[in-house]
Amino acid sequence: MSASSDIEEGTAFTPKFGADGLIACVTSDAATGTVLMVAYMNAEALEKTVQSGEAHYFSRSRKALWRKGETSGHVQRVVEIRVDCDQDAIWLLVEQIGPGACHTGRASCFYRIIARGPDGKPVLAFAEAGKTFDPAQVYRSE
Repeated sequence: MSASSDIEEGTAFTPKFGADGLIACVTSDAATGTVLMVAYMNAEALEKTVQSGEAHYFSRSRKALWRKGETSGHVQRVVEIRVDCDQDAIWLLVEQIGPGACHTGRASCFYRIIARGPDGKPVLAFAEAGKTFDPAQVYRSE
């Protein structure tokens, strides 16, 4: 088998992290299929996710590892982890514990659609009813 054939058809898990040491991760609700969020993982976050069964990510803005729910209590229990064909993206199917995955207080980070305004230019329109929790209460500073 060629190297790419090994990656695409083999059973060895060899995730391909980018030059920044990160791999994209799409997270969806295992029961509904709803995409909850897209985040990034470094090798440590991926390893902790595999080992603990709870989603861990790497914050590009804070440059730090974080476990989903460590502040909010809205933990993501991993049901299944998938990798794409060339192993440069991860897909987590999770059980979302708590009313939402988005720091804005919504169930999903994908709560807006791109529509056309009266002038034909793209504008954002809300596709979901509203917030499922109050982020000010969940993420308050101690």
